Amino acid sequence: MASYKALADFLVETARRAGEHILSMREAREAEIKADGSPVTRADKEAEALVVAALREKVAEIGIVSEENGASHKTAPSNRFFLVDALDGTKSFMREKGKSFTVNIGLIEDGAPVLGVVYAPARERMFCGGAGLGAWEIARDGTRREIFANGAGEDGLVAAVSRLHGDERLARWVETHGITRQILMSSSLKFCLVACGEADVYPRFGPTMEWDTAAGDAVLRAAGGCVEDLEGTTLRYGKEGYRNGGFVAWLSKRRNA
Repeated sequence: MASYKALADFLVETARRAGEHILSMREAREAEIKADGSPVTRADKEAEALVVAALREKVAEIGIVSEENGASHKTAPSNRFFLVDALDGTKSFMREKGKSFTVNIGLIEDGAPVLGVVYAPARERMFCGGAGLGAWEIARDGTRREIFANGAGEDGLVAAVSRLHGDERLARWVETHGITRQILMSSSLKFCLVACGEADVYPRFGPTMEWDTAAGDAVLRAAGGCVEDLEGTTLRYGKEGYRNGGFVAWLSKRRNA
């Protein structure tokens, strides 16, 4: 297999191509409703096909579990596999002025996210991180800025929270953890705000799927942060049905008591 560094470069380029394709389809926002009640558009399907084809050509020996391929959800996880959500934040994409949707490609090894790329094409923000590599935000001209999960530098804590999935439990958690400001954001971009120091924490109490979190989790861990389940255990991947429970993504290892 290619080195993490070479693979990271390839994933960045693949995510960028998928993101450009998604932007070219902003006028085609009609959606079908899937069995779980979530929307899916042509852009979701075509971006995933682009990413999956690129991965199969470059690293055919690594399995792929992707959001729109239901058959892949029934496969038993291997020691090494990709988790792909080629258009995370479909509802943001469907809004005329929505900008928070992302392309997500994460590599899992032995239950841990070891490499990830998150690209928000409408915001022109690309994040990449990997075990032993560190984490960066990459400009369109290829310039890399190393990022660290060192906090927002404000009195109290800044929380990145879901624009669409707030609930009473989240409100109570925010109140009891000294949160002074909230950044409302869709998609996996919330992990990256913690990773680059624009937020301190990202709490999520509703269920998510592993392809929603793997890439952002990899970037955050590479930047020095951590993601824990609600029992304070580091989030693992390859769970039954590839489903997550609640979690808290922190800028450093601390308990969400």
